[in-house]
Amino acid sequence: MAQRWPSKLWIVRHGESAGNVARDLAHASGEAVINIESRDVDVPLSSRGEEQAAALGDWFAALPPQERPNVVLSSPYLRALSTAQAIGAKGGLGPGFAEIVVDERLREKEFGILDRLTRLGIEQRHPDLAAARQSVGKFYFRPPAGESWCDVLLRLMSVLDTISLHYGGQRVLIVAHQVVVLCMRYLLENLDEERILSIDAEGDVANCAITEYASAGRSNGAAGLKLERYNFVVPLEEAQAPVTTAPDANVAAR
Repeated sequence: MAQRWPSKLWIVRHGESAGNVARDLAHASGEAVINIESRDVDVPLSSRGEEQAAALGDWFAALPPQERPNVVLSSPYLRALSTAQAIGAKGGLGPGFAEIVVDERLREKEFGILDRLTRLGIEQRHPDLAAARQSVGKFYFRPPAGESWCDVLLRLMSVLDTISLHYGGQRVLIVAHQVVVLCMRYLLENLDEERILSIDAEGDVANCAITEYASAGRSNGAAGLKLERYNFVVPLEEAQAPVTTAPDANVAAR
């Protein structure tokens, strides 16, 4: 029987972005709106984010060639795609790699009318939505024109179907966003709302942190993927690159 799952799967959050920096400035100054001039999809890496992505590329490049990723899937958002490209530029990809596959389903969670608002901004401008989110919980809460975590899960289910169909036995690297990392854990480990929100509450996924799975058998004899590392930042620490854990600019609605 052909191998259904990748032999190795890495899921990486993009490097620090200019949106992360703008979000920190907005919160520090008590602003209601995060000052970002470009569309969210076009927000670039910060200088620290570029340094983080380069360090991650060096770490992958230090692996034996046959252990490096040979398939790369990326969110179309500039900060994620730039991170993936930096890994390749550092020689971090293995034999057989052809090109980065940009997959819209890996995009950032959509925040709708709450886009670019700080937590204070949401409470001031949309108190009814702030109360609804508090009541429903962020796993199920969907802002107008935006997505809930469950909406993200639905599109990621089809990503996993694509991976199992086309990349069995391969070494697959996904570069995306914090909510994508967490939702992938939910799906791959068969978690529930309480458990994934508990993991989320323990701390943000660090920029360029690695979540790693390896092919493994399950108790029922079926093949699956086993979590080996989560929020792994040793590649950054070894390179003395900054470790940052700020949520994306839309943290209040995450």
